[in-house]
Amino acid sequence: MGGSEVTVGLSIPMPAPYDAVLQEWRRRSGDPMAELVMPHVTLVPPTPVAEEALDRVLSTLRERCTGLTSFPLRLRGTGTFRPISDVVFVAVADGISHCEVLAERLRTDELRPQLEYPYHPHVTVAQNVPTEALDAVFDGLEDFRADIVVDEVWAHRQNDDGSWTPLTSFALAEGNQEQT
Repeated sequence: MGGSEVTVGLSIPMPAPYDAVLQEWRRRSGDPMAELVMPHVTLVPPTPVAEEALDRVLSTLRERCTGLTSFPLRLRGTGTFRPISDVVFVAVADGISHCEVLAERLRTDELRPQLEYPYHPHVTVAQNVPTEALDAVFDGLEDFRADIVVDEVWAHRQNDDGSWTPLTSFALAEGNQEQT
């Protein structure tokens, strides 16, 4: 790719009051990303895109969201990717298949990352912190529950420090998304 690149990711943001609760747990764990990345379910991880293609990519994403409908997402308790990866997350208990369909639909030619692991929707709450901190978050959020409606998708730019700056959002129509 010639020219400069921008790193773009797509996510489902966690609404209030869940965002503040999850961010506080991430902060308490000592995770340095707590202040840089707000709680979310990743749909497409940060992926380099040619800067000159960004407007076209965002337009394509908007078109791909047109006609998609909102869906319920239930978060229940915690999970971990240990020992493969030092991550503790809040688990998606209902809405996994909707997230999978949405994530696949939003991958474009320019926004098709090489995934290190199979896609597994979740909300990271501690990553790359000491074992004791991972254990504390895992135990502390084991009874966490949230029922939300996914009615928008956010596109973010990842900055050099790892923080995310929102670029735009794509609204999903009211209703229950049917899998196709």
